[in-house]
Amino acid sequence: MQTQTTPRIKICGLKTAETIQQMDGLPFHDIGFVFAPSKRQVLPAQAAELIEAVHGLKAAEGLRPQTVGVFVNPTLTELRETLAIASLDVVQLHGSETPAFCQAVREQFAVKVWKVFSIRNETVVQSEEDTGTGADKGTADHANVNEAAVRLAPFNGKIDAVLIDTAGGGTGKAFNWQVIDDYQAAAAQLNVPLYVAGGLNPDNVHELLAAHAPSGLDVSSGVETDGVKDIEKIRLFVRKVMQR
Repeated sequence: MQTQTTPRIKICGLKTAETIQQMDGLPFHDIGFVFAPSKRQVLPAQAAELIEAVHGLKAAEGLRPQTVGVFVNPTLTELRETLAIASLDVVQLHGSETPAFCQAVREQFAVKVWKVFSIRNETVVQSEEDTGTGADKGTADHANVNEAAVRLAPFNGKIDAVLIDTAGGGTGKAFNWQVIDDYQAAAAQLNVPLYVAGGLNPDNVHELLAAHAPSGLDVSSGVETDGVKDIEKIRLFVRKVMQR
């Protein structure tokens, strides 16, 4: 039986102060900036200006949202140089970073560390035209109920949150949600929240929440129009989550 706790909401891939300012008053929790190569990539100096805009926001519970920087296999030097310019609350590591690296980032830079775990391609739901809903895909993965625990266990005590996303990240495609409960349980063993990303949008988020109870949701392309963040879609996404 699923709990009815409202999940945390992260809006990722912001690039303009104007959109950030329009988000004032929305009950979301985290705002993400992409430093890895991407069409949503921002440079440290640009991110610093955006973070300044974030500091003027009141979001969930009247607090300003956490600022999250998305990186893929950065070096400690790269992080040091970036954080010296853009003061982030969270470093989100989206590559093959080791538990030791995650621990080093936490200790050296006094930031929270979120580790992303990619859900393999065979569990991706490609489109509505595929046979079935994806529930039968990746069944072999789901049968190994210890897979999530095995992947997460080495990071115990070294990270502050787990995020699961479709392999490749930023694809706009959902993975097989069948695996969410296993990862939620494994994250709970580490005493950290689980965020779900990958193909979320205002049209499908209610379906996800009706079936699963992740600690958090991470949306990017699902609140864009023609590749640009759309404030009306952001508002709609947040409203759908709050009305679950």
